[in-house]
Amino acid sequence: MNFEIWLAFVLGAVLSWGVYVPVLHEGQATMGGGAPSAGAIRAFLCVGLAYFVTAVVIPLIALQFGFAGGERLDFTTKDGAVNSRALTFSILGGIAGAAGALCIIFSIKNGGKPLYVAPLVFAGAPIVNAIVSIIWHPPEDGARPEYLPGWIMFAGGILLAAIGAGLVLYSKGMIDQKAREIRQAKAKMATAIALTQDPPPTATPSTGIKAGPETGVRDGGHS
Repeated sequence: MNFEIWLAFVLGAVLSWGVYVPVLHEGQATMGGGAPSAGAIRAFLCVGLAYFVTAVVIPLIALQFGFAGGERLDFTTKDGAVNSRALTFSILGGIAGAAGALCIIFSIKNGGKPLYVAPLVFAGAPIVNAIVSIIWHPPEDGARPEYLPGWIMFAGGILLAAIGAGLVLYSKGMIDQKAREIRQAKAKMATAIALTQDPPPTATPSTGIKAGPETGVRDGGHS
């Protein structure tokens, strides 16, 4: 298959969405002085400003100056009426995208880690996308036996996506546990090395004076 221009944009989307959560988490942590939850909303405000530039300013420039492949800045149907259906669903799509980003923000704000959040989101979203698409645009006569291999692969793909997300989360937990054990082992080793390098405590010098006999009177049993 020859490399085509649309594949370059697919790659751009993969890279952009792939780094979205880690980069956003870093922005939240820096905004919050080291605590991502303390800077989550301010970071999302910055995301909104970036959305405005990439989703409003750039499309307006492309439509106005003919960089949109013949598409014009027009929201009417062929008969001149406002294309309300197109506007409604397009805006709903934007709301869904922004709501997803906001959910990621609040997930991280409430203790979620990027290496947990990203696999769950990017493994779960394609599953939801496939299911909604099938329900919204079902295949014609989808119950016919000819569709059975496709339905089996469809179910298998959903199962594999879920298993993949689970493996990522399990492996991340295992890596975190090993990292804690290694840090603890290093701390113990550093403590042991510090103890061996410290000089022994200096003994208190003797004054050569012996303790005197007891002066108290003992009861010898006489009354």
